[in-house]
Amino acid sequence: MSNLIASQKVMQHYLAALLTEEEQTEQVVLAEQKKQQLNELLSQAVVSTSPAVTKTSVQPDTKAQVKADTEAKALAALKERFAVAEKTQQLQQRDVPVAERLATPVKAEPQQPQGAAPVLKDYRQGKFQALFFDVAGLKVAVPLKELGGIHQMGKISSLIGKPEWFKGVMLYREQKINTVDTACWVMPEKYDAMLQEKLNYQYVIMLGNSDWGLCCETLINTYVLEQDDVKWREVGGKRPWMAGLIKKHMCVLVDVDAMIDLLNRGLDISA
Repeated sequence: MSNLIASQKVMQHYLAALLTEEEQTEQVVLAEQKKQQLNELLSQAVVSTSPAVTKTSVQPDTKAQVKADTEAKALAALKERFAVAEKTQQLQQRDVPVAERLATPVKAEPQQPQGAAPVLKDYRQGKFQALFFDVAGLKVAVPLKELGGIHQMGKISSLIGKPEWFKGVMLYREQKINTVDTACWVMPEKYDAMLQEKLNYQYVIMLGNSDWGLCCETLINTYVLEQDDVKWREVGGKRPWMAGLIKKHMCVLVDVDAMIDLLNRGLDISA
């Protein structure tokens, strides 16, 4: 029992670290947005004030003073406009629930790979169901619409030259399933001999229409989730396999397509 409690505490700290890192990434994006807005206002101020200075007829000995006064007035007006815009944004955000702000995409255009169009997932509209399962004390969820099936763990044949997290190939009827040691894939830095010995995989969770299956120890349940129940991952960067964090359950929601892509390329969570 003490080992189980210790394992659960490790997983809680692990998820808390994920959540903190995602929040820091969002703060960086918001800071970049404000900087961009300020630069746009500055450029507008320069454009609007330059003609006035050019057309004004002044004596040579007063040109420097006039220029300084004009720039001072433009800067004061600019600061006032920026302060009003920032205040308005703060008031608007204060009236919007925190969960809704987290779920709202930032205004900055997300960086997409060249030639790739953003894909809107079906489960990003309204309520959706997700299957929750357990791996070494870590709860993981997969949207039901992207679940390819559930099989009981069978005989697995290991292959040489594969990544450490590749558990082997399992035959189910005529299908060859590439099984993933989920604990090793998700948390390679915590995967040691002691954790490996305690694992008791009983099921294989199939990812979409692919031949990839995640090994799991326990099937927990299926739950209906609202959009606000998830802290969606809206910015690019690390962990593309993670669609978001289910706040109430402190649980990772898997982006199945992104995870399949990583597995096909032989990459784990550290990619």
